[in-house]
Amino acid sequence: MAVGNDGLVEESQLRALGGEIMRLGRRRATSYPGSVLEDSAFRILLLLVEEGPRSMGDLAAELQLERSTISRQVSAAIGHGLVERYAEPGRAPRLLRPTDAGREAYLHDGRLRAAVLSEAIVELGPERAGRLMADLRDFNEALDRAHARASGTDTAPPPQER
Repeated sequence: MAVGNDGLVEESQLRALGGEIMRLGRRRATSYPGSVLEDSAFRILLLLVEEGPRSMGDLAAELQLERSTISRQVSAAIGHGLVERYAEPGRAPRLLRPTDAGREAYLHDGRLRAAVLSEAIVELGPERAGRLMADLRDFNEALDRAHARASGTDTAPPPQER
């Protein structure tokens, strides 16, 4: 990407990148034939199954949702028997974890999503797919650092271009 004299990427290239990121984001809400979970329940369960119990606040932060939104989504997941609240000994029930039914539904829908991803990765071939995954990881890490600098939580300069 071309960088101008002001140190910023050209607007047309930022718009193109933003468009591709939006396309990826829309895939989040794709309905897969045979799926049993709504997208919001899948995303909550993804975190709870793959990374372990979380508080409501942790889920809101990690999913970048307002606390009221995540509260509604978690309440719906609890109502469907997918998620449960539990307490650590001597504490109020503040943590959330998947139920057995939630874990099974997540694994079921995860297999449906994985089949589609796998097909796309096979189409790219192993070398391109490997580069894409490495580049996405690097981009996400750079974006995390840029957000931290913008919010004032990280004052380290960006690493030099490779």
